[in-house]
Amino acid sequence: MTGGCAQMGYYLQAAQGQYALLAQARPIDDWLADPATGDTLKTKLSQVRAIRRFAAEELGLPNNGSYKNYADLQRPYVVWNVVAAPRLSLEPTQWCFPIAGCVNYRGYYHKEDAQAFARQLRNEGLDVQVAGVPAYSTLGWFDDPVLSTFIKYPEGELARLVFHELAHQVAYAKGDSQFNESFAVAVEEVGVERWMAKFGDDKMRRAYTEYEGRKQDFLDLLLKHREELKANYASDASDEEKLRRKAEIFQALQDDYQILKRKWGGYAGYDRWFAEPLSNAHLAAVATYHDFVPGFRALLQQEGSLPAFYAAVKRMAREDKSERDQQLALLGEPAHLAQDGMTRRNP
Repeated sequence: MTGGCAQMGYYLQAAQGQYALLAQARPIDDWLADPATGDTLKTKLSQVRAIRRFAAEELGLPNNGSYKNYADLQRPYVVWNVVAAPRLSLEPTQWCFPIAGCVNYRGYYHKEDAQAFARQLRNEGLDVQVAGVPAYSTLGWFDDPVLSTFIKYPEGELARLVFHELAHQVAYAKGDSQFNESFAVAVEEVGVERWMAKFGDDKMRRAYTEYEGRKQDFLDLLLKHREELKANYASDASDEEKLRRKAEIFQALQDDYQILKRKWGGYAGYDRWFAEPLSNAHLAAVATYHDFVPGFRALLQQEGSLPAFYAAVKRMAREDKSERDQQLALLGEPAHLAQDGMTRRNP
């Protein structure tokens, strides 16, 4: 198959998958009025409806048709993303598309298609990960529905996901996943803080605090071993020695994860991350979601309100990538004494 035909095939499965997703969605009000809808699902859909209203009224997120319908997909994930990286690098492979720009993954609505593409990439000598994804944003091009793939999340996590995905409709820098995802994480964090302050009880706050604690523990674990891999690949060692050290680092990551699980009392929610042999692809995009979050939080504090914050982010999204990266890095730095003796502080 030629490259052009393969690309058309990819676009076709994406279009068909999106159409099928929207065709399965029904208004949440219809589900709530349907006697066949179970009480548990009705409770969760009522939570989403309240979260959606809060997102628009309290967070200034788009008040459109997104997350006002529900679709039962009868599968664990909505798409499976394929991520790839060279054997001795943590720089992810990029694919470019007309609307999203260049991103670090390719998404497939059928796991078998994702696995077939992954095999092709592995045959080319790349490290590859296939990961199931419970939700994604169409950036406002379609009314994204609530999905069965995440409807069972605890209330705090459900709110986090809805706030995150709606944030992608507020500001989006084409081809800059690090900017887009870090912004959405910053919005979700602020959103959940405000949601908990208004609606949370002790049980909900405790559950979300435990979730956040485990997530941070896991992120710290990944970043630690990611830095070890970066140092390994940047060293003067031979490729053979780098590959040997790479295997040791990934084994240490697995061992340290088992220690974390014991600390968590056996919580196994991250086991799926280890479903395939570990590779550079697993760690290539870790920083994408987190590197600029401190900068965005500082920018929100500087602007003083969410509307002003969103306007500043939109302006930043129109700037050159190197310029906005520099701004966010500077915003996110802790206050410290610079080498010239001047005090630099977060704006």
